[in-house]
Amino acid sequence: MRFLQIQQLFIFLILIFLLGETKGQNWKAAGDKIKTRWGENLDPDNVLQEYPRPIMARAEWMNLNGLWEYAIKSQGSPQPDDFDGDILVPFPVESSLSGVMESLGKDKILWYEREFNIPDEWTGQKILLHFGAVDWKCEVWINDIKIGEHSGGYDPFSFTITPYLKTGSQKLTVKVWDPTDEGPQPRGKQVNEPHGIWYTPVSGIWQTVWLEPVNSTYITDIRQTPDIDKGSLHYGVVTENGNDGDYFEIIVHEEGTIVARQKAKVGEFLDVPVPEARLWSPEMPFLYKTEVKLFRNGEIVDYIESYFAMRKISMERDAKGIIRMQLNNQDYFQFGTLDQGWWPDGLYTAPSDEALRYDIEKTKELGFNMIRKHVKVEPARWYKHCDELGMLVWQDMPNGDEYPNWQMRKFFDGEELIRSTYSEKIYRSEWKEIMDDFYNYPSIVVWVPFNEGWGQFKTKEITKWTKNYDPSRLVNSASGGNHFLMTGDIMDLHHYPNPEMYLYDAQRTNVLGEYGGIGLVMKEHLWDTEKRNWGYVQYKSSEEVTDEYIKFGNELIDLVKSGFSGAIYTQTTDVEGEVNGLMTYDRKKVKVDPEKIYKINKEIINTLK
Repeated sequence: MRFLQIQQLFIFLILIFLLGETKGQNWKAAGDKIKTRWGENLDPDNVLQEYPRPIMARAEWMNLNGLWEYAIKSQGSPQPDDFDGDILVPFPVESSLSGVMESLGKDKILWYEREFNIPDEWTGQKILLHFGAVDWKCEVWINDIKIGEHSGGYDPFSFTITPYLKTGSQKLTVKVWDPTDEGPQPRGKQVNEPHGIWYTPVSGIWQTVWLEPVNSTYITDIRQTPDIDKGSLHYGVVTENGNDGDYFEIIVHEEGTIVARQKAKVGEFLDVPVPEARLWSPEMPFLYKTEVKLFRNGEIVDYIESYFAMRKISMERDAKGIIRMQLNNQDYFQFGTLDQGWWPDGLYTAPSDEALRYDIEKTKELGFNMIRKHVKVEPARWYKHCDELGMLVWQDMPNGDEYPNWQMRKFFDGEELIRSTYSEKIYRSEWKEIMDDFYNYPSIVVWVPFNEGWGQFKTKEITKWTKNYDPSRLVNSASGGNHFLMTGDIMDLHHYPNPEMYLYDAQRTNVLGEYGGIGLVMKEHLWDTEKRNWGYVQYKSSEEVTDEYIKFGNELIDLVKSGFSGAIYTQTTDVEGEVNGLMTYDRKKVKVDPEKIYKINKEIINTLK
């Protein structure tokens, strides 16, 4: 009898294995667009398996990435009984790597479905269902019970699913609506009809979906702010289902040695001393490791691992009267690339964690110390890579709005756009969520609420709120946009193709937020071989592009001496029809001479040293 049971179990396991093999083998990338090497070698059974929330890590979790069923239905249709096929999560439905590569639009609904099992060892714990990001509005069901909904294409969210679980397999259903540029929401450079600097829409799940077991009382967030002048870390935790008497302990490690250990009741903040602090910078990106324990009645009820950096971003007037950006109380020229964060095969979603890290590594190898993340927000792991590699980040708020509803209003020092009430509410909510979600990552040093005039509104009010909400960072109120006197910390100019200072503000720090755009067509690496591929200026060889870049670099050095404290070159990679990247869109070719670019970049950065 026992032998028969073992034999049946063996057959069952073989069937599960074969079904898994068949399911993975049924997937293939859609379309014939260029791909990265990571996309070409993608294993559908092993998609983005890295822990997705590195700033607050727990040991137990389950990744739900992989093949799900999907259906695209018209608005108003009921939950489908049958599906169109398989989609590879977390790649957006319009992407090649999703295996679908179909557009959605405002009149369609995207449905997802899959089954999963809860591990036996999680019995008795609260189960959280996490979504890294879903664009744009989604509703979620567990076992045909709607458990919640979320609007916002760039911020992580979660639901407690424990009360809705049953014995055996669980069914997860997700419904998504995304109007792209026909809606009121932030959406970056997505448009329904891509052209020029506007790209393919991104709809649906585009970051990791995962499960996590916790106790009934657990840590939901941490808040950490370094103070290098006092030599301390301002630290607190937020918990769910807390009681009077709950307290937490933070343990700080420096290369394996405990350098600080303190406790406080939940709700209180600690100023944790960090003696002889090792300061974080792009040149020396040192990170302190932390353990955080949550106690109730003397027993540990939650435990997370994290990290922080001791660094300070500020401004100060130099000997010539120029207000300079400073890093760790030293004048520091921030020089980086405009980074769109798009991929030819995954669109918003990098095909692997290695790929996600690769762009940062190449940017660093070319001698830059900063990246402006342009009207997009990345998965949390991208910021972790910046923290570890030593890369400063300027974080844009993705633009968007119901453009037909804009109205003009005159102000004494300029004009400003007024959004519809609904669109303004969405903007404020999503901007706050983004700032909350990424507050603890030390690489982020500048918040950018608006790019140029794209959806810009109530600039003074939004800038003031942003600065008050996070006084530890600088605020670039409108990069290259409608400028308002004494608004924010930064006067940001855009000028193509060559660097130029056509305005100067003696009361703020001055930067060149965009310039360059030197184009080079590499025929074997084009997204679209039929349409005109463009750059702000175009050349015929890598040598010509390198020479022009160096010429612009020497012009920039003179402008740094005149007053610029930061600059951003357009751009990291080609993107769809744009061929003005330092790398091709598929990341297979660096389009410039790396050694020469590194040399001039270091000369630019060192101008202030």
